Amino acid sequence: MSYAKVIVKGSPISKSNFKLFNMNGRAILPYNSGKYHDRYALYEEEIAYECRVQNPGIVLSEALIAVLKVFYKSKKRHPDTNNITKSIFDGVEKSGLIVNDAQVRRLIIEEFYDEKNPRFELELFGESTYKMNYSIEKRDIKDETIEYNPPSNSKTKNPNQLKKVTSPKSVSKEVLCCEICQRSVSKENAISANKGKTILCKKCFKKLF
Repeated sequence: MSYAKVIVKGSPISKSNFKLFNMNGRAILPYNSGKYHDRYALYEEEIAYECRVQNPGIVLSEALIAVLKVFYKSKKRHPDTNNITKSIFDGVEKSGLIVNDAQVRRLIIEEFYDEKNPRFELELFGESTYKMNYSIEKRDIKDETIEYNPPSNSKTKNPNQLKKVTSPKSVSKEVLCCEICQRSVSKENAISANKGKTILCKKCFKKLF
């Protein structure tokens, strides 16, 4: 057998949203904490169960081509599609349908929306029997543009005010940048003007008077 398909109902979730950390800072995924974080572990078990029920006795051990179709309930609120692949294949591997998720050498992901029936549909094809062809073609008539906004928890900043610098310990941090001399300036030595939109170092500020 070189083909398998599994459909799991419900909105797909991302593993990264359900991590907790122990006292040593190591990421863990609890099963029975009695909290919201248990949801991922239960989802992984559900995927494993559906794989076994829908593909009894099938084990795919060769290199695979995977086609993943994700149907979200909402267009506005859903995890990043690129992040949920790990969640899904962890459950598939746990089921025994595949030996290791490293078998997936080619992957196509498509995003759709179905308010009444959110789900994901995964098809697995053995490379010894199947091959993949794909093409990208320009539309004859331009379709509606789907625009994306920055995440709600990100703060839009003037790119001229901030620089990314790396300390000797390779720790990335943000520092202010003087609007006039373009030199980096610490927060203690910076002067804010124009309602915070303009940053000046004290030296350049004195030159203005």
